[in-house]
Amino acid sequence: MGVFALVSAGGILLDDRTLVGAPIWSKPFKFAVSFVAYSLSLAWMLSLLPRGRRTGWWAGTVVTATGVLEMVLITLQVVRGRQSHFNQETPFDSAVFQAMGITVVVLWLAALTIAVLLLRARILDRATAWAVRLSSLIALAGAAVGFLMAQPTPDQLSATDPPIVGAHSVGVPDGGPSLPVTGWATTGGDLRIAHFFGMHALQLLPLVLLVLAALAPRFPRLTDPLLRLRLVLTASAAYTAVFALLTWQALRGQPLLHPDATTLITAATIATLTTAATLLTLRGTPSAPSPTPPPTPRPSRLR
Repeated sequence: MGVFALVSAGGILLDDRTLVGAPIWSKPFKFAVSFVAYSLSLAWMLSLLPRGRRTGWWAGTVVTATGVLEMVLITLQVVRGRQSHFNQETPFDSAVFQAMGITVVVLWLAALTIAVLLLRARILDRATAWAVRLSSLIALAGAAVGFLMAQPTPDQLSATDPPIVGAHSVGVPDGGPSLPVTGWATTGGDLRIAHFFGMHALQLLPLVLLVLAALAPRFPRLTDPLLRLRLVLTASAAYTAVFALLTWQALRGQPLLHPDATTLITAATIATLTTAATLLTLRGTPSAPSPTPPPTPRPSRLR
């Protein structure tokens, strides 16, 4: 994926072609960078398995193979100057997209196998165990948002043999006004936002553990295993709520940067509950007791 990212970055610099309102090489570049982060996180999680390592190895190998095949197909269509996703214009384009769909389903099932292994694994540190388990489940839900994009839009349903079936955007056509770099729609909903946010729970939730470990020398209470576990569960609940909100916002055809009152109230509620839960955790969890020094033996008296 690092090689794909370098090739795609070169394509962005040297190839001035655009597709659906974006540089034609931006899609493989974003996919490659995302796969780098996803694969590194998944490899670390597999290393935590005390049992089922052989099954985990096979599942990881399937994720690797299907990820590479997905990138090959995306890059093939870029070289041809064709849209890779949702393209039904010619029999070859349709076959490429169907092959991509199969690889995504197989990849998702392999990731599900790894998630099941992590749920059953006995990892000694409970905070790490639940950060890994919950992040893998949220990432699966984030990946599943991609299946919603393959559904035909109302305009496509009313058309006869449309060349494109499926869309990233909701309420507006793909290729309209968008945010820089990400390409997310600014005039309607965009399912890629929830897709991206959900999948990268695999990195962001374990990052909570790293932050807690970094702060522990200055705040000794953070060394308490129970406190770390409760903070990880709170962060996971907040992440799940935000993921659900982003999915709901996109499905209503609402731009990320132009939320309505309902979205703002829901976001404020999530922020308030998360803050309250964090404060209650910090106040309610007793600090780890300091070790009591052993008693100093008294010298015996000579008689």
